[in-house]
Amino acid sequence: MASGYGDLLRTPYAARLLGGTLLGRLPNAMAALAVVLFLRSQGAGYGLAGTLSALYGLAVAVGQPLLGRMVDRRGQPRVMTGAALLSAAGFVLLAVTGPSPLPLAVLAVVLAGVATPPLEGGLRALWPTVLGEAERVQKAYALDAAAQEVLFTVGPLLVSAAVAAVSQAAAVVLTGALCVAGTLVVVTALPSRQWRAERREAHWLGALRSRGLAVLLAACFFLGIALGAISLAAVAYGDAHGGGPVAAVLLAANGAGALAGGLAYGARQWDSVPERRLRALSVGLAVCYPPLLLVPGVLWTALLAALAGIFLAPTLACGFLVVDRHAPAGTVTEAFSWVVTAVGVGAALGTAAAGLAAQHGGARAGFAVAAAGGAVACAVLLSTGRILTPPNLESRPEKDRNGALQPRFSTTHQA
Repeated sequence: MASGYGDLLRTPYAARLLGGTLLGRLPNAMAALAVVLFLRSQGAGYGLAGTLSALYGLAVAVGQPLLGRMVDRRGQPRVMTGAALLSAAGFVLLAVTGPSPLPLAVLAVVLAGVATPPLEGGLRALWPTVLGEAERVQKAYALDAAAQEVLFTVGPLLVSAAVAAVSQAAAVVLTGALCVAGTLVVVTALPSRQWRAERREAHWLGALRSRGLAVLLAACFFLGIALGAISLAAVAYGDAHGGGPVAAVLLAANGAGALAGGLAYGARQWDSVPERRLRALSVGLAVCYPPLLLVPGVLWTALLAALAGIFLAPTLACGFLVVDRHAPAGTVTEAFSWVVTAVGVGAALGTAAAGLAAQHGGARAGFAVAAAGGAVACAVLLSTGRILTPPNLESRPEKDRNGALQPRFSTTHQA
């Protein structure tokens, strides 16, 4: 497994693009905590701090597909660099002004969120161009999905370190600075500078005119509900079994399961049709959530949380491949950005729903919301087999039958 991923990362630009994207996406794992801690340090109440943090998340969800469409039309460097600088300016503005005056604080968090560069969608658009072979692209998607679990472990630790070493305001500024740094690593690389989307058909719906993509986004929305719900349910379980450290253990176990599942999935060569494989993986994901309703002792619950994560990264990785296959020509970055939005909005609603459920029924009710989200996501994919069928890739000359692109840049340059 290690040698396979090592070979992948030795491909010119692969490690640079993945590393830069992960660096630039760290704010996704830092912003919520950094904003809340800073606003609280400035005297804001939990209600205002939580509202502004949620507003940031909503702004990210709105901005990603809009910026993704701009990237497909104008290329990555100009759009992503400008967006990263605007997002960082929003974080700096918040750090300077604090919660008062409130309109300025709202403007700051909205700017920081809506201008977040679509690095996630941009990287997935680059993988076929950089790697060429469908098998290697699939492996990269799996590594990408697994690496997200690392982000949400490292991000909060960086915020805590910045607060301890300097101040809460420094943590907010650092969040914006990392966005700019990671973006510059990506957009100055040759594949990003040379990448161009396929010729697109003018249509106001953009990527959303694909029925297959619409099905995938619906499934991603309900998967997001499951992810948001399990985070809240873990907190409720921790409150009943010893406090915050228990919740952290459950979430870490869930992340470890996803990391292991993603790496194992990417290490294997798959011959089945991705659309059919995605449905099978979604069944595995749906089956692994209900055992959490047993809410046994901490050790067993941690093991069940790890089990619930096993199919998460493989499902996402396979979903990325299917998105690339179903995105209309010239809309691939926008399509991947819509996935980010669908999961993010679903996670926010899932957290809220699980909170209401846990308030009346405890952790078991919260885990029930997660199980329901996974089940509905699976049902969406299983019931739409006639829509989510393998596309006619031969009609898109740049791609082979597996959906892979031939490299469009010279590999004689060094990363």
